[in-house]
Amino acid sequence: MIHDNKFVNKELSWLAFNDRVLQEAKDTTVPIIERIRFLGIYSSNLDEFFRVRVAKIRRRVIVESAQENSSNHYSLLFNKVINKVTQSTETFKLITEAVFAELEKHHIHMMFNNENSQTFEQQLTSYQKRWLNDYFNHKIIRHITPIIIYSHSQLSSILNDDGIYFLVSLHQGENQQYALVEIPREEEKRFIVLPTKGSKKEKYIALLDDVVNYYINDIFKGFFDYDRIEAYSIKLTRDADYNLTDELDKSLLDNMSKGIKQRIKADPVRLVYDHNMPENMKKYLRKSLKIKDIDNLVPGVRTRHFKDFVKFPNLGRKNLENHKLNAITAQRFSAYNSTFEAISQHDILLYYPYYKYRHLTEFIRQASYDPAVTEIKINIYRIASKSQIISSLLEAVKNGKLVTVMVELKARFDEQANIEWAKLMRDGGISVEFGIESLKVHAKLCLISRKENEQIVNYAHIGTGNFNENTARTYTDFALFTKHKEICQEVDNIFSFISRSYLRFRFNHLIVSPLTARRRFYQLIDNEIEQAQLGKKAEITLKLNNLVDKGLINKLYAASNAKVKIRLIIRGMCSLIPGMKGLSENIYAISIIDRFLEHPRVMVFRNNGDNQVYISSADWMSRNIDHRVEVACPIYDKTLKRRILHTLELHFKDTRKARIINKNQDNPYVARGNRKKIRSQMAIHDYLVEQEAEDKTMILNQSK
Repeated sequence: MIHDNKFVNKELSWLAFNDRVLQEAKDTTVPIIERIRFLGIYSSNLDEFFRVRVAKIRRRVIVESAQENSSNHYSLLFNKVINKVTQSTETFKLITEAVFAELEKHHIHMMFNNENSQTFEQQLTSYQKRWLNDYFNHKIIRHITPIIIYSHSQLSSILNDDGIYFLVSLHQGENQQYALVEIPREEEKRFIVLPTKGSKKEKYIALLDDVVNYYINDIFKGFFDYDRIEAYSIKLTRDADYNLTDELDKSLLDNMSKGIKQRIKADPVRLVYDHNMPENMKKYLRKSLKIKDIDNLVPGVRTRHFKDFVKFPNLGRKNLENHKLNAITAQRFSAYNSTFEAISQHDILLYYPYYKYRHLTEFIRQASYDPAVTEIKINIYRIASKSQIISSLLEAVKNGKLVTVMVELKARFDEQANIEWAKLMRDGGISVEFGIESLKVHAKLCLISRKENEQIVNYAHIGTGNFNENTARTYTDFALFTKHKEICQEVDNIFSFISRSYLRFRFNHLIVSPLTARRRFYQLIDNEIEQAQLGKKAEITLKLNNLVDKGLINKLYAASNAKVKIRLIIRGMCSLIPGMKGLSENIYAISIIDRFLEHPRVMVFRNNGDNQVYISSADWMSRNIDHRVEVACPIYDKTLKRRILHTLELHFKDTRKARIINKNQDNPYVARGNRKKIRSQMAIHDYLVEQEAEDKTMILNQSK
């Protein structure tokens, strides 16, 4: 059992989540290209896990070992984490081999440099060799500049933790010269489709790394004298933490840029190397990078940097990947001349990616030139690399609108992008603010003010996901558009709080972290406990990415012991242990992993039959409740409330993609029994299509 008394360790719980991703890669009912992409997602997840969570444990182990009479808590946890990763890596290897063997059956061939079969060179035809020689010399080599390693070279300052390198050894007699060659995966495609003569049925894909390795001699010949050359792949993962200076003469943008650069010099946490690498080269790496025993030095799988396989191309039939789901047009928007007219008629709830994201971009685009709009406020956490939203905001300034954008510079791994966006927006005349120094702003708010009948009227967007056109295609998220006067005023108050955190406001509708969230959530749970103690039916349903806050978990345990029925849908980490006698007998938890990443946070409290339903940007983690600006918003429209409740019920009826979260964290699928097969994400799409037909009828009847 991997938990201690009442709580599962969050890192181990996260690894159980990533194993659920591996289950999708293993599932033979999933199209083969999607299975490869799930392997890429698993690998990407694991990279971030080491950069953030393992790095944090590692730092604590170092502190723990330096203290006399210290417990070895973090040392034990570190060992458990590494052992679990090692087990999962073995599973990953087996699935990878099986998936690529299956891919062969569909006439798509990966030409790996595999010592267990033909080498990369042996697999190439003479025609492909000629083509590849031309491709390398005209496309690839211009992006390659080897780094020659001398005795004074600082290897740790050279390696980028998002790069793939070959450590090259040039031998001449007893002498040895080391060099690094970085794979130019930013400049060239990682997957190179090779031409064929004759059959068009067979498709061949070479990895950019294998091509570079094949021509490694061409890179060095003529510049160095050597008898023999060896090249072995390496990939370094660094601690993603960084420090910001407090220099008063530096702007926040400058300090953030400096902090991000510190990552380049951060301590290594994990070094993955080619398992064929000779022992002397491994010793060299360990010494040069100052790899400690605590760091993870592991032989890699056959393919390096597998996270790139998220973009693996489909060269075969369409059925090798998921069929496209047509995004739904919201009748509550499309039936009216403008988004503002539409929101004036009804609150509108979108559920991405089932609905068109264009409704949101139109909300902001129309605001950018609508003569009645006076002001736009929005907060940005993660945005698309080509953001239509930012383009519209820049146009709004040209049209004389007052535009304020709150940019969260500390959005992990998006800091540099957000810095560049902030500079661009400032140059474009947008008022850019950076929020509260001690708090990340994670709320998903947009407020548009219009002058209507000589009065200023506000329109608000409150969502569970980022303003990001790209992720909206794969992340499920709710977005509420409302003209509710008091809610809009409270949204405006949040923007004021972010700008001037010393101001205090009363929130009667919105639940706001860190101001009211913990107290309000405790009150909502206590209300269900009180209902149960009165002999009334009491229920709590939560859908979250992560549930790890011990205070809230203890409240849920207390509710369970009071006979409150609690149902949980947790995508990622869950430190709560469901179904434990005397602790959580009335708690049932599942996790849904499917083609879309489940991202919305939803809270439902039965409230004596008058369900209180909230959508939220916040997970139930201490950081989200106490150390970030987050917003949970009530849903008042009865139709919209009913739709949210129905989508939750479809998740609980899922017999295809639902896993049970239990004390062992072993991810058993929900038993189907005699029930029909239900895949909740597909069922939700079908349900929403039906609801749009009802909305169309309703709007037509209203217009008569």
